[in-house]
Amino acid sequence: MTETFSTDLSGSRRTRWLRRLLASGTALAMTTAALVAGTTAPAQAATVAGIDVSHWQGTINWASVRNSGVEFAYIKATEGTSYRDPRFNTNYVGAYNAGVIRGAYHFALPDRSSGAVQANYLASNGGAWSADSRTLPAALDIEHNPYGAMCYGKSQSAMRTWINDFLATYRSRTGRYAVIYTTTSWWTSCTGNWTGPWGNHPLWIARWASAPGTLPAGAPYWSFWQYTATGRVSGVSGDVDRNHWNGTRARLIALANNT
Repeated sequence: MTETFSTDLSGSRRTRWLRRLLASGTALAMTTAALVAGTTAPAQAATVAGIDVSHWQGTINWASVRNSGVEFAYIKATEGTSYRDPRFNTNYVGAYNAGVIRGAYHFALPDRSSGAVQANYLASNGGAWSADSRTLPAALDIEHNPYGAMCYGKSQSAMRTWINDFLATYRSRTGRYAVIYTTTSWWTSCTGNWTGPWGNHPLWIARWASAPGTLPAGAPYWSFWQYTATGRVSGVSGDVDRNHWNGTRARLIALANNT
């Protein structure tokens, strides 16, 4: 879900290729046994459809999106500590009014400021939560750095500290455990197979393939799976990321309401 800081690189061929490489799993050498061991329910069992969007999708007809069968959406709110997606407010309200269960996401830049600073920025700029059956806990999008070194110049221990700082601060501000969006390859390289957060924080795995594949170390299952970046949905012009929720709509509403 790479997007913008001061210069938006997400439209470049380099960034799109890099994301495709990482999310497709070609950056990892996986055996068939590892794939089976790291996956829970089969893809066909996860029938609750979703998308994630930012200003790159332009004007969205959310009624058409909902009528096409999409039931949830993650919408970009913030990046770093100085960028707010210019279409966030329109998308967030539009999705809600159309009956789409929605949440905000923050693109992390761990080399720009502390996790606490960025969590507070998210919570103050669209990432707040309310028990209204349509608001999901916000997501921390932490993945390959589109602006420089893959792990943002941080050691594995420093990255774990940064993530913990973000998650704890968001929890303190909103009362919710943030969702974590990542790829297994990035998580392995940049956190050193850290197993710490998966007891409470839902995993949103990115892998553009026919199965979620091997999950990050310690993750018992995936909650959301971004399975393609080239999906098409009525109401959205051009490509859009498509996702599955690993459960029923009733369970998704339960996550939204923290019940």
